[in-house]
Amino acid sequence: MPAAPDRPLRVGLVLGAGGLLGGAWLAGSLATLAEETGWDPASADLIVGTSAGSMIGALLASGVPPWFMAAHSGGANFPGLVDANGRPTDQADRSAGGILRPTGWPRPVPGSFALGRASLRRPRGQRLAAALSAWVPRGVMSSAPLKDTVRTVVPSGWADRPLWVVAIDYATGRRVCFGRPDAPPADLADAVSASCAVPGLYRPQVINGRVYVDGGAWSISNLDTVTRERFDLVICLNPMSSRPEELVKAGKGRLTGALRRSAGRRLGWEARRVRESGAEVVLLQALAEDLEHMRGNVMSTARRHAVLEQARQSMRRQLDDTPLREILARLPRAPEHRLRQPPGDPATWPAGALPPGTRVLV
Repeated sequence: MPAAPDRPLRVGLVLGAGGLLGGAWLAGSLATLAEETGWDPASADLIVGTSAGSMIGALLASGVPPWFMAAHSGGANFPGLVDANGRPTDQADRSAGGILRPTGWPRPVPGSFALGRASLRRPRGQRLAAALSAWVPRGVMSSAPLKDTVRTVVPSGWADRPLWVVAIDYATGRRVCFGRPDAPPADLADAVSASCAVPGLYRPQVINGRVYVDGGAWSISNLDTVTRERFDLVICLNPMSSRPEELVKAGKGRLTGALRRSAGRRLGWEARRVRESGAEVVLLQALAEDLEHMRGNVMSTARRHAVLEQARQSMRRQLDDTPLREILARLPRAPEHRLRQPPGDPATWPAGALPPGTRVLV
C-alpha cells in the first residue's frame, strides 16, 4: 500500500445507485463487511453516494451503525426506541423511504427543455443518460418519504462525517457533489432527494432555485469523483454492475445483461482513473446469486429482504476473493457495538450503538 508507515491509511468509500433493491444490497453488504473485518464503514475519510447509495451513505455518515440499517430493513423490532423526531423506530419505513407515492399526473412534455437543447447543440458534451433524461416527462412520485427517513437522524443541516451526495443539474447536465466545498449549500435531506430523483419517476428536487435529478444519470457509480482526493484505498460497492463471468453464470438476458455490462465498463474506466492517482481500488459488485433476487423491478418491496440476506452471503465470498480483509486488518478495529447488535436491552447499550437522536423510553 502507498501509505507511509508513520501515518494511517486514507480510505474512501463509494456507494453506487440501485433503487430500493440496490439499497437493500448495500445495507446487507456493509453490515457484513463490518462484522467480518472489524472496520466500521462510517470511519472512512470520505463517503460518496449516488441515488440509493446516497441514502445509505447519508445514514452511515450520520452515525447509523450498518448492523442497525440491516436489522431494521430486515424487520427487527426495538421496543421503546424512538427516533430524533420522537416516533417509535419500529414504525419507521423499512425501505429507507423507498415508497412510491404519486402527487399527480405526468405531463406529456420533456422534463428539461434547457438540457434537451444543450444536448442537441453539444451532444458530445453530455453524458448519454443525462441527455436522454431531458426528454422524459418529469416524474410525479413524492420524495417526502426519502426526506423523512434522512430527517429521522439529521433533522436539518449536514452529516457529521465527510459525505458527498451526487446529483445532476437538470438544466445543464453538470454533475454536482453536494457536501464538496465547491457545491451549492443544501440540507442533507434535500441533497439525498435530488440524488434519488430518477427522471420520469420522482419529482425533481429544487435547491437554491436550481433543479436537480438522480446522479445515476451521470454515472451509476461516480467512483471517479475521488480521483484527486489522494486516498490510499478506495472501496466501491456498486449493486448495478456485475463482472462478465457473473452475468454468464446468472444467465442474464440481452437487456439486463447489456445494462449491467455498460455500468461495469464505466466502473472499470473510473477505477483505472482512481488507480492512476496512486490509490488501491477494491470493487464489490453484485454476484450471480444476488442477481437471482434483483431481477426486474429494482423498486420491488417484495424482494427487499431476500436481496439483503443474499448480499450478506455474497459479501463473505467477495471478502475471500479480494485482499480487502487483509488491508482493513491494518486499521484500528471498531468498537463491537459499531460492528454488531449489542446483547441485552437497548437501555444498556453503549453510546454510539444507536442512531443519532434515538433514545430509549423508560
